[in-house]
Amino acid sequence: MYLRMAKRVLLETDKRLLWKFIWRMGVKGTRSVARHKRRLKRGEYFPPFLYISIINSCNLRCQGCWVDVAAKQHKIDVAAMDRLINEAKTQGNVFFGLLGGEPFMHSELLEILERHPDCYFQIFTNGHFITDEVARELRRLGNATPLISVEGTEIVSDERRGRPGVYSKTMQGLHNCLKHKLLTGVCTSLCQTNIDDLLTEKWLDRLIEMGVFYSWFHTYRPVGPDARPELALTPEQQLKVREFVVTMRAKKPIAIVDAYYDGLGQALCPAVTGISHHISPWGDIEPCPIVQFTKESIYDERGVVRAIKESAFLRDFRELAASATRGCIVLERPDLLAGLMAKHGAKDSTARQQAMAELQAMQPRQSQYNPQRQIPEKSWAYRFAKRFWFNDFGVYANPRSAEEILGEFMPGTGTTTASTGSGCCGSANGHRDTEGSHGTELPVIQ
Repeated sequence: MYLRMAKRVLLETDKRLLWKFIWRMGVKGTRSVARHKRRLKRGEYFPPFLYISIINSCNLRCQGCWVDVAAKQHKIDVAAMDRLINEAKTQGNVFFGLLGGEPFMHSELLEILERHPDCYFQIFTNGHFITDEVARELRRLGNATPLISVEGTEIVSDERRGRPGVYSKTMQGLHNCLKHKLLTGVCTSLCQTNIDDLLTEKWLDRLIEMGVFYSWFHTYRPVGPDARPELALTPEQQLKVREFVVTMRAKKPIAIVDAYYDGLGQALCPAVTGISHHISPWGDIEPCPIVQFTKESIYDERGVVRAIKESAFLRDFRELAASATRGCIVLERPDLLAGLMAKHGAKDSTARQQAMAELQAMQPRQSQYNPQRQIPEKSWAYRFAKRFWFNDFGVYANPRSAEEILGEFMPGTGTTTASTGSGCCGSANGHRDTEGSHGTELPVIQ
């Protein structure tokens, strides 16, 4: 497999783009993680990887989407992106994930890339706006990798994405990227309607044949205003995904990304380890994209570095999640998360202003944490990389307890989690309570 991968790299890539990826994402990216590890030893948190939703608008209406894509368009402009990126660079950051909505609907996206040639960007996109001209410009810039979302076969894609003709337009965008030899990835949010079609060797072989260099299998998270819990994978299916990924990594000449496990197969949450946080289209700093609450903003006069480092809200989120599970606290313990938002008076960062009601309506479910069925990496290369640059960094070793963090806002204490004023969680009138909190027991980290 390694020889076949080396052959692909040598024969199928634009060497200028390859060198930029190796230097910026490989060498400088690992340095940024090393700096993150040193900061952790000093008790400082600033994520080496920031994921930035630069615009809320999107041309699609995907099932289960938690972004307010139909709301009035809002985007982070060039000046704000410059400040954000330049401040992050002072901490050694070079990698930025760009999300939406649909990032290519941001009229200044290419300008943002061009203004930061010393950085590397991963663009999460449906591919519909990647014309031949756009792909040519991305090749000229050389500092971005498109990650194109494919959600199933032609019929399933149209159903999942809420529009007709989605699959063919996505594949055309993918073709344009590959035609111009961009280092291109394909991602899928695995759910009940596409797992049988896309979690297969046949699909990976097709991607390899086309010239795709990496894939990323996300796991569908039933959150937001249209959660669709019936689409979520079962615990057994999640194990199937993990087994498939580690097996194919050792077998196929294509990189496969994951964000949920270390090299030993232990589950983790990137937001808890502090390796990444999320910025919304309104500039709100959130623990991760599906935790749509905030206390800080990139427009804070302190600057984004101090805003994140000094955030009691983000600190409590990391420690609360670490005390509750190695998996996803949103899925497993939404009641604890609701208590945290009430304690801090965190602001609902959505346009719809229903995030607390949605959180309180969630039924707890198992996430990637399954301590009885841990599947370690089979590939020595992935084991090596994760040992040094993607693991839990010791954050699960001795977190404060949920009771200590939440105090009177701990579910079951009888305390009402209502707030008043513009900084509250929940509805426009500023009042929510926890009478509907769920008490389902799930594995807890000791």
